[in-house]
Amino acid sequence: MDPQNFNLIVLASFFIFMLVALKMGKILKNKKGSPPNLPPGPWKIPIIGHIHHLVTSTPHRKLRDLAKLHGPLMHLQLGEIFAIVVSSPEYAKEVLKTHDVIFASRPKIIALEILSYGFTNIGFAPYGNYWRQLRKICAMELLSQKRVSSFQPIREEVFTNLIKKIGSKQGSSINVTQLVVSSTFTILSRCAFGDKCKDEEEFASLGRGESIAGGFDIAELFPSAKWLQLVSGLRPKLLRLHRRIDKILENIIIEHKEANSKAGKEGQVEAEEDLVDVLLKFQGGKDSDKDICLTNNNIKAVILDMFGGGGDTSGSTIVWAMAELVKDPRVMKKAQDEVREIFNTKGIVGEKYINELEYLKLVVKETLRLHPPAPLLVPRECGQACEINGYHIPINSKVIVNAWAIGRDPKYWNEPERFYPERFVGSSMDYNGTKFEYIPFGAGRRICPGITMRWAREGVLKKYHIGCEMT
Repeated sequence: MDPQNFNLIVLASFFIFMLVALKMGKILKNKKGSPPNLPPGPWKIPIIGHIHHLVTSTPHRKLRDLAKLHGPLMHLQLGEIFAIVVSSPEYAKEVLKTHDVIFASRPKIIALEILSYGFTNIGFAPYGNYWRQLRKICAMELLSQKRVSSFQPIREEVFTNLIKKIGSKQGSSINVTQLVVSSTFTILSRCAFGDKCKDEEEFASLGRGESIAGGFDIAELFPSAKWLQLVSGLRPKLLRLHRRIDKILENIIIEHKEANSKAGKEGQVEAEEDLVDVLLKFQGGKDSDKDICLTNNNIKAVILDMFGGGGDTSGSTIVWAMAELVKDPRVMKKAQDEVREIFNTKGIVGEKYINELEYLKLVVKETLRLHPPAPLLVPRECGQACEINGYHIPINSKVIVNAWAIGRDPKYWNEPERFYPERFVGSSMDYNGTKFEYIPFGAGRRICPGITMRWAREGVLKKYHIGCEMT
């Protein structure tokens, strides 16, 4: 064969092969359901996607900056994870209310699977009957207004001791954050375990010393690469932490069962129930008519959930409020004058008078606007493909709502960066998630159930102002 003809045949064959390959690629891409009209997003790098955009700043700030460029509904490719970022009240309403059922479940995060006993806690249990029953127990038993009120003496004692500690350190530097977080963990421990727990302090120290969320793990972004879980180092650390916590919680449950059994045999009047006592009622036996039967591990998961959601988050809100008050003497004086007036009238400012401290409540609201406990709400997962404002949202997408950015949106907030509690005067805006420009605790079916625990913020600030006046 003529060499020139051979070269032409090879070239033509290669050209035809490329055309066929390109055509097959398009066919396979269409068969995989390439999502049409995705929300806009920034430029990305092969394999890692958009991860590089998030490494130079705190995530909620960087996501706010990216949203300014690409819009309040934005898509990100984080390794193998497809994420949708929501940065406006309008789109937050679409996710948290209009399509709430579609976005009612949580993504499967490896670290939380370990610490939540296989996603059996309230925060990360899949949306369904088990989650609904847990939520019911939480609303009607664990965090009911009656139950929260019953722990008032504990809160008063701990907050009073906290302010005394702060007052005794006048003239010297102190770590207020550490003291506040320690106090909130003490309250949670005593509410959860009562006086029956000899391991309370060790458990609280574990909670204070380790991040309950487990931190960032690159393996979460590449779930198909199982080897990353072995080399990243976080999984072994979480397993060690889990074993220590599990041993303590198992002992606590055994102690409670033994104490309750002994009290029943001796006909003693039951002491004030703590949260473990309440959860043990749902283990069957004499209360087998319950709609749910909790195992020991289920109880441990719920208790850990409460510490994870109520420890550092409540502490950080209190510290932020104190910091804002110190920076603004006008607001500080106004809050102090209000507390002083109630104190002079009543002689004591107990929790029952908190509702009379109108300006202090405004201070807390404004603190939560600027510094929500979770700047990025706990992520949701898209349960089925849907459309939002014409944009396609693929199934299994991780949905991230930037509550921090929404609370600083100049479209809804005048001088959004300014700490100005008076902006809430006459406003019906509250923590219940019905106004989507203000969602510090989320909204919809999976709104934070611990809203009733706002005593941890208002109560300590009340004591703080009394302490400032007395010293």
